[in-house]
Amino acid sequence: MNTREEFLAGVKGGIPIALGYLPVSFTFGLIAVSGGLPIWVACLISITNLTSAGQFAGTSLIFAGAGYMEIAMTTLVINLRYMLMSLSLSQKIDKSVSLIDRMIFGYAVTDETFVVGSLREGKLRRPFLFGLITLPILGWNAGTLLGACISSVLPAALQNAFGIALYGMFIALIIPTARDSSNVLKIILMAVAMNCVLTYVPMFAFISSGFRIIISTIFGAGLGAVLFPKEYPEDEADMMELDGKEAK
Repeated sequence: MNTREEFLAGVKGGIPIALGYLPVSFTFGLIAVSGGLPIWVACLISITNLTSAGQFAGTSLIFAGAGYMEIAMTTLVINLRYMLMSLSLSQKIDKSVSLIDRMIFGYAVTDETFVVGSLREGKLRRPFLFGLITLPILGWNAGTLLGACISSVLPAALQNAFGIALYGMFIALIIPTARDSSNVLKIILMAVAMNCVLTYVPMFAFISSGFRIIISTIFGAGLGAVLFPKEYPEDEADMMELDGKEAK
């Protein structure tokens, strides 16, 4: 497969990702501008982040008046998985790919590009990698710009009403996974319980909303890792048995 064919193969793999990003980034642009951010700031956030959950969480903290440290730590915790994805994909990248090219591709590693790259047979070369990330980057930023521009011309009352979409987005992120795994549901409930304790118990009143999110996330994830450790099956029979357990 020559360079052009590899690039086009990457572009083909990125088409459904870009189409899926459009409505999500549109919602982000809409919420960001409705909450008071300028259009250029909303677009700058998308250009420099390319992460849905991190952007929504960070933006909600900005609206809540959180400090820089809270925003930085929250987005770090939420986006930490991308570091693991990048390390995993680095094992498949061809040695001919330069460090600069790896860094550019690392910027665009998302859940979806990680899956496509992981499932591709053989080594990942530069043309395929750049083809894979081109449309998702364009789709994410185009959706943000479109949502931000539309929000700026909507009536103030309608802009304020879109604030509920932020909470709907977070619910949409966790419900499907919690439905498929009882362990994930338990971890979510533990994190919610901890956040309620930090919010309503007077002795924790000094903790800001941003740090409550950070503490609750780490508490839920850490306790979940201890109580529900991931089992790694050794053969296909064990895999089928494990799938049956997780589905309960």
